[in-house]
Amino acid sequence: MRDYLRTHEGEARILIVLAVLIAFLAFASPSFFTAGNFASLMNNNAVNVIWAVGLLVVLIAGGIDISFAVAASVTQYLTALVLLAIGGGDWILGLLFAGAFGIAIGCVNAVLIAGFRITSIIVTIATFNALFGLLMFMTSGRSIYDLPDWWTDRIAAASLGEGASLMLPVAAMAAAMAATWFLITRTTTGRQIYAFGDNPEGARRAGVATVKIQFIAYGWMGLMAGVGGLMQVNLAQEVVPNALIGRELDVLAAIVLGGARLGGGRGSVFGCFLGVMLVAVVQNGLNLLGVSPYAFKMVIGLTILGAISLSNVDLGALLAGGSRRRGHASSH
Repeated sequence: MRDYLRTHEGEARILIVLAVLIAFLAFASPSFFTAGNFASLMNNNAVNVIWAVGLLVVLIAGGIDISFAVAASVTQYLTALVLLAIGGGDWILGLLFAGAFGIAIGCVNAVLIAGFRITSIIVTIATFNALFGLLMFMTSGRSIYDLPDWWTDRIAAASLGEGASLMLPVAAMAAAMAATWFLITRTTTGRQIYAFGDNPEGARRAGVATVKIQFIAYGWMGLMAGVGGLMQVNLAQEVVPNALIGRELDVLAAIVLGGARLGGGRGSVFGCFLGVMLVAVVQNGLNLLGVSPYAFKMVIGLTILGAISLSNVDLGALLAGGSRRRGHASSH
């Protein structure tokens, strides 16, 4: 147990905070610990998790991307226009088009970052503004409501009883998490992504194709942006050009909460999921307790600060110290 805490401290911290929070909310609100509320939590935050695992790969590679919400909005709109032009399509075509558009946007970021050696945050701020401005100019802010039935039909992925179900976006979330976990932990490319993020110069000297790594990282983020955008339409049943803007920093904060390092070289899919869930549970709990929405950001910010403050605590050493004290007490 102590070894696990030392190697997975980020995950352990969030688990502790999340467990305490869930216990409090289960006591404070009878409707919190129900199948319906659990299903709502998972369904409403599945898209954030999909984006988060994409951004996780970029962070591990030592970069950052704050343009993914705009990329998702652009892929939504382009996919809708293409599908309507060809007569409606289906889920396979939807995933192909959304994924392709997302990857293309990710590769644009990679070209600018790797090809012109521009800092990733500068590039993605620029692409954020350029893409958002272009999208709003070309669409005049008009939404698309006339979508193919397959895209807006609610599909239950699993039933939880009591009329509660996990919907298709949750299944897509699970697939995105599994694919990202496989990429970063079970492939040579994944090991190279970690190595490049931890020590770019050392990775270059070791023969890692650093430009390829950046294309893979930002392309993966683009793919997740496209898939997340597709799933968001299934939830909202419409395409709204500016509906996704503003969720970037929440997703980024959740990933860092889960143990990822902004400097690169560290992070896990499970920690990423826990970070998103922590933010989601805080907001859900405040809503159930009738707290004003204006207080959401303040309380979430305090929760994030509290969770990050645990980064100075060596949980493995703390547990070992507790074990030694119990052993000393029992000897007397």
